[in-house]
Amino acid sequence: MTDRASITDQIKQKALDVGFHKAGIAIVPVESDDEKAAVTSLQSWLNQDYQADMAWMANPKRQDLRLVMPEVRSVICVALNYYTPHDRPNGAQYAKISRYGWGRDYHRILHKKLKALSTWLESQGDDIQARCYADTGPVQDKFWAQQAGIGWVAKNSNVITRDYGSWVFLGEVLTNLELVGDRPHTSHCGTCTRCLDACPTGAITQPFVVDANRCIAYHTIENRAETLPDTITPHLQGWVAGCDICQEVCPWNQRFAQETDVTDFQPYPDNVAPTLVELAEMSDQDYDRRFPASALRRIKPNMMRRNARSNLEVK
Repeated sequence: MTDRASITDQIKQKALDVGFHKAGIAIVPVESDDEKAAVTSLQSWLNQDYQADMAWMANPKRQDLRLVMPEVRSVICVALNYYTPHDRPNGAQYAKISRYGWGRDYHRILHKKLKALSTWLESQGDDIQARCYADTGPVQDKFWAQQAGIGWVAKNSNVITRDYGSWVFLGEVLTNLELVGDRPHTSHCGTCTRCLDACPTGAITQPFVVDANRCIAYHTIENRAETLPDTITPHLQGWVAGCDICQEVCPWNQRFAQETDVTDFQPYPDNVAPTLVELAEMSDQDYDRRFPASALRRIKPNMMRRNARSNLEVK
């Protein structure tokens, strides 16, 4: 490989060939203004304890990509559409599971594709290095996705793409290759505040800032306590695994979401319309059978029962 533009085009095409829906390149400069602003924003978020119990968010490597990979010169950013057009049934008896957890564990799917891309890239030259991540390392994936032109960081802190809305998983390959960068994506949220207005707990404290202490998704997935806070329980609205409220009200999602071609993201039979009672009474063995190879495995059986019972208690 010799020509930077040619290499860059080949890499982005290969990313599409292995199954990603979007691919872009971000250049890793030495303390660019955008990167400084992202670090300042992250540090401010941490200083306010908005990370709750997610201690890994304070890893110093997250504030400097060169601590993750000293040789990094470019970030190959990718996005994978996971949207499936199923509707949840109406009725207070039903539990709600976030769309990202309806099908097969996205980590497995992204890692397989990222590994294929990384292996191919390293095979193109003896000195080429590649290291991949998908929600698994101290990388500000949303910042780099915007720098790579994938989409923009929205007011609810999700990345929105013009093609698929925010129903995408993000991944990245760090490499020592000096590639041609894409233009950073501009924001298109405008004056819209639908996500802020819709959040029942006020977790989006201001545009682009989410307080995990108030977030339903955080409490149903990450909170390991025996009981959920009294400030959260009355506002669960049936959610037992994540929360899609801020995504469902987003005009970009309502207009541009399109069904994924990844069959593994299609829902497991019982994930779209489970009842709160069945989840509240589920045994550990039933949990293992019901959620095989699922991202919901991060939610332990006792947590799922807790989440379902918390919903039932406020009905």
